[in-house]
Amino acid sequence: MTDHRRVVQHSGTSLTARWLPFIHLAVDAFVWALAIPLTTILRYDFELRPVSGPGLTLAVVVAIVGQGVFGFATGLYRRRWRYGSFDELFALGISVLLTGVALTVVALEIGSGQLPRSVPALATAFTATGAVALRSAWRLFSDKRRRSPGGLRLVILGAGDGSYQIVRALSTDAASPYEPVALLDDDPHKRNLRFQGLRVEGTLDDLAQVAERMEATHVLLAIPSADSELIRHMAAAANKIGLTFLVLPQADEMFGSVALTDIRPVTAEDLLGRHPADIDTRAIAHYITGRRVLVTGAGGSIGSELCRQLHRFEPAALMMLDRDESGLHAVQLSIDNAAMLDDPNLLLADIRDRPRLVELFQQFQPEVVFHAAALKHLPLLEANPDEGWKTNVLGTANVLAAAAAVGAVRFVNISTDKAAKPTSVLGYTKRITERLTAQQGRQADGTYVSVRFGNVLGSRGSVLVTFGAQADAGGPITVTHPEVTRYFMTVEEAVRLTIYAGAIGRSGEALVLDMGKPVRIADVARRFAEHAVPPLKIVYTGLRPGEKLHEDLFGDDEFDVRPVHPLISHVSVPPLRLDEPAGSLGSVTAERLRVLADCQRGLVGS
Repeated sequence: MTDHRRVVQHSGTSLTARWLPFIHLAVDAFVWALAIPLTTILRYDFELRPVSGPGLTLAVVVAIVGQGVFGFATGLYRRRWRYGSFDELFALGISVLLTGVALTVVALEIGSGQLPRSVPALATAFTATGAVALRSAWRLFSDKRRRSPGGLRLVILGAGDGSYQIVRALSTDAASPYEPVALLDDDPHKRNLRFQGLRVEGTLDDLAQVAERMEATHVLLAIPSADSELIRHMAAAANKIGLTFLVLPQADEMFGSVALTDIRPVTAEDLLGRHPADIDTRAIAHYITGRRVLVTGAGGSIGSELCRQLHRFEPAALMMLDRDESGLHAVQLSIDNAAMLDDPNLLLADIRDRPRLVELFQQFQPEVVFHAAALKHLPLLEANPDEGWKTNVLGTANVLAAAAAVGAVRFVNISTDKAAKPTSVLGYTKRITERLTAQQGRQADGTYVSVRFGNVLGSRGSVLVTFGAQADAGGPITVTHPEVTRYFMTVEEAVRLTIYAGAIGRSGEALVLDMGKPVRIADVARRFAEHAVPPLKIVYTGLRPGEKLHEDLFGDDEFDVRPVHPLISHVSVPPLRLDEPAGSLGSVTAERLRVLADCQRGLVGS
């Protein structure tokens, strides 16, 4: 029975939809049929005696037929556009105008005694106005009917294009759980601005008063270009008065118009790393498109995002190299939506294995190499400096040698801010890799550069992942020191800047990405602790060996010079020669690595 009702209902809906074009034509025909007599009476100063019945009848018939013919010709009655949309109104205007021209021809043929020559122009204007008015009234009625009054009352921050789109989406979507009640914007020119029945009630600082007056429970930051500082400020203001804080994605994360599905709760990444960069990576894709590109560490956080972004630039081949087969499986799945692991461009290898690297580089002949493979966890490397030496230093030397042997035209080494004024095994080894890359740039034909940035939000082992796991386990949240600060970036931002840096860097340079302002880790921990129910305890464990209180972006002899892009600094890196006979330090210690990182002439001959 239920299925039968559904079939009947579906059939009824299809029948109504089938007849809608004719209903729309009938409405427009009615407007013409009303417009011609009224404008004729108006022409004769409301005297009925001079009006010609046959002339009016002929004009009405011509108008109705003309509207039908021209309306179908322009697609007006073929359901090409939503009823009352701008595209539909444009087609309406053309069909009404052409019908008016046809009426003018008829009026000239039958003479002014039958139909005054001014009537076609007057009737055309009347019909256009009436038809548009009817459509507008229908859209208003339809939108109001679809609204869901009694939903979650929402104050929207920002009165720009994004706000307009989201208000319209919320007002017309029957499934929307939100009811917009007010707009706030700091632009004085938008004071008292209205759209969709909403008014700008004040500035962002008026949130508390407006939310209380409107009985709002939620607030949406509808400014896709908002930076992390604004997000933190408004999130704190909303949290203080008990409002649920929501955001839209960044401008470069959205495609097309803003939709209901774009609304989401604020994340730690939004609060810490929303740092939009004005970079048109397509403008520098020339060194990627059509070339053979290889990424080491392709299964890691940075490497996998590199592969995803590089894939969009249509390289001739994208070779993804890693020793972690699960990582290769995941990155292929994220790019191809399939992971059969039978793609010849998936290269299973360890960068410590020089013969294997040489074999693969000779086979695939990469022209551009992004070197992201590394050991990165500071405490583990402090306890195992020899492993840092084998992977970060010797592994990088192996990749550099293999790339130079096949004549790679560009090599980008992924470094870290810990390489500036290094105090840890991680920092020492990454500083050495910067210098090895600079040395290769001296003796090879291609361009060899390093890119230096800080902590990446959401990467494996990052502070946000750690805090999230601790919060899920019921706490406590552990922080090394109350005053410790770190630089943060989203992985998408870091990779986008890395690709751009690869295009503008010169051999022997390290390009330092602008990380914005450092963030106090204790503040981040406090947000996790306060949002838990019940609130969690924060425990300070003390700085670990080799760990800094505040990170550095530049060494003592480095200067912040930004000749190409305001978010990328260029620093010169002294080369370091690491020859094979001296490719081992024997017993590797942090002190030995420090000496090597700081030495001026390299191992051989020093």
